[in-house]
Amino acid sequence: MFQLFKALQSSMLVKVAGLLMLTLLLCIPLAEINSINRERGRSQREAAEELAATYASGQTVVGPLLLVPYVERWMEPLRNAQGKVIGQEARSKEMAHAVFPDKLHTEGSMAPHERYRGIFKIPFYTLNATLDGGFPAFDPKSVAHSETDSRIEFKAPFVVFYVSDLRGLDGSPTIAINGEPLRFKQRVPGLADSSWLADAIHAPLTGTALAAWESKTPLPFEMKLGLVGQDTLSMVPIAEETTAHLSSPWAHPSFGGRFLATQREVTPQGFDAHWRVSSLVTSAREQVRAGLSERGETSAAATAAAAVATGPRNLGPLQTFDVSLAQPINVYSMSTRAGKYGALFIGLVIMAAFMFELFRRQRMHPVQYGLVGLSIALFFLLLLALSEKLAFWLAYASAASASVLLLGIYFSAVLQSWKRGAGFGAFVAVLYGALYGLLASESNALLLGALLTFGMLTVLMLATRKVDWYALSAGNPRMPEPVSPEVAPSV
Repeated sequence: MFQLFKALQSSMLVKVAGLLMLTLLLCIPLAEINSINRERGRSQREAAEELAATYASGQTVVGPLLLVPYVERWMEPLRNAQGKVIGQEARSKEMAHAVFPDKLHTEGSMAPHERYRGIFKIPFYTLNATLDGGFPAFDPKSVAHSETDSRIEFKAPFVVFYVSDLRGLDGSPTIAINGEPLRFKQRVPGLADSSWLADAIHAPLTGTALAAWESKTPLPFEMKLGLVGQDTLSMVPIAEETTAHLSSPWAHPSFGGRFLATQREVTPQGFDAHWRVSSLVTSAREQVRAGLSERGETSAAATAAAAVATGPRNLGPLQTFDVSLAQPINVYSMSTRAGKYGALFIGLVIMAAFMFELFRRQRMHPVQYGLVGLSIALFFLLLLALSEKLAFWLAYASAASASVLLLGIYFSAVLQSWKRGAGFGAFVAVLYGALYGLLASESNALLLGALLTFGMLTVLMLATRKVDWYALSAGNPRMPEPVSPEVAPSV
């Protein structure tokens, strides 16, 4: 029995199986570290949601547009209980007709700033923009009758401008139509509370603007807007031709929405982007018209939020073009990506330690292998903790340097040679450098990861191509010795 135990103890096959089991066990602390990382990521998102609730959220902009309220009147037969017509009854209903701009151009700049919630930093922007364009001459015949032989009575129109979070308005917007300055007021009169447009602001036409409207002439306008928002600005293209030009010193924009920028330039000094959208390629006008009469059972606030997020019913998501101030490096996503390589790294380092034992014939205890694996696992925890306080590259360099230094000192003692310890530390440093290359090159991460794994396997196979594994498993290793030129046999 004792001899069998000694044989198993010295068996290389048993040792390899034990190391594989140890690698699997070390995945447990890796999983716990990844769980901490996910929890911190959730905390960051909650911080962003709290700032959105207490300061300002991402902004969606609709308008300006003209709303023409009117009353449609008609006569309806009045019948008795037997269904016989006994007279006429006057009926009426109040409705609104939307007039969209012929052209709408937005010229603006987004000044970025950041706010903190605890240790978390959330990007915001202040938009300073000028919106100019013109409304076409109003044609009463363009308003369709919903009832037979009805008569339409028009009321004074007003300008409507919608932003999804009015708390973000930086002062009061100003608009001049046909040279007449107008003053905005809260909410939109005549719209049901369930309409998401009811929460917009409006400005009644007065003076020369109203006179021009009544004379059925086009109405040019110019509007000044200051708006604060979190992260994302979305604009709805409601004009016959909608154009926009936005610039910002933020060097990491993310363009999205239904329509991407037609021209964009991104440099370390910021971005400059242009959009151009025709009404022929978007159903944004139909979505806004549907918002004028949308009904629902929920509260007005809930309906407005849902409408902006998903658009009016049956018309799909609200069509917009977007720009977001993306964070250049999200430390939690980067740490999560790094953690996905944790098991591979532990396996490669343990494999390297096993190669030292194999070729240097210095036995290592399983406890020593376990400590080496734990040091690699703790690197990912150290990276996460440091990246919350330092720039990611600096946090990575600090955590990697500490891990390499620890393993170099430890293996200098275990292998009884500072040169061997330095060599092992250099190998681990190369692995950390390769991992940073994987993280920095997201688009080539799969290719680089595959090349790294294949390269390590190639080195292992070439280094052990002459090893007698049967002899090693039997506890009598016969290692290939390099032949020096001085003692090489002559041919």
